[in-house]
Amino acid sequence: MYNGSNSSYRFDSFPQIASGLASIARGFYLRGWLVGTSGNLSAVVDREPLRLAMSPSGVDKGELRAEQILMIDEDARVVSEHSAKPAAAKPSDESPLHLQIVKGLGAGAVLHTHSIWNTILSDLYAADGGVAIEGYEMLKGLRGVNTHEHREWLPIIENSQDMLALADSIGDTLRKHKDAHGFLLRRHGLYSWGNDLAQAKRHVEILEFLLETLGRTIEIRSIQQRGVAPI
Repeated sequence: MYNGSNSSYRFDSFPQIASGLASIARGFYLRGWLVGTSGNLSAVVDREPLRLAMSPSGVDKGELRAEQILMIDEDARVVSEHSAKPAAAKPSDESPLHLQIVKGLGAGAVLHTHSIWNTILSDLYAADGGVAIEGYEMLKGLRGVNTHEHREWLPIIENSQDMLALADSIGDTLRKHKDAHGFLLRRHGLYSWGNDLAQAKRHVEILEFLLETLGRTIEIRSIQQRGVAPI
């Protein structure tokens, strides 16, 4: 269960939360993690009743504006929206996945990225059921980790277009791996979360760094084994 903490991304109002989500989306876009309208972001506005600020479907994250963020309830129905947004706007199709993580873990924010490296490794390690990462100093950026000797296990879940069934699979996986800071959907992307937007953002940055490091290490070793000096 995630508890509150002070941060520059912890807000008291929906407009402030929406602004934070839009800012993070633009930053992730510039890093190549949210291209072609991919990815989605959310943050808890209220717990009782549950209200989530959710990125809309089909919007370029590099151009996402705060007024485009929608508020949804625990059934992923839009309950409030900025007046500048057309009535036809709908939240991300993956909203049920965000709600599963928020309800199951008590997370305060959930972020989903589609980087090249997380997509490649989600397929490369699918047969193993997950990716193990250990021995890196950057692991200490994850909540509750205080040594590079930590072994982080990122479960890999088969992708599906049935969002309710996929949400159930995610719930089952997270109950089995309660210490995980994220998971991968096969050939799809990374999900991570935190007790607030700042922590969720940090977790994504750490995990994306580690996944790219792992992928590039595999690449370099493969080149070395072929007797070619890496560039």
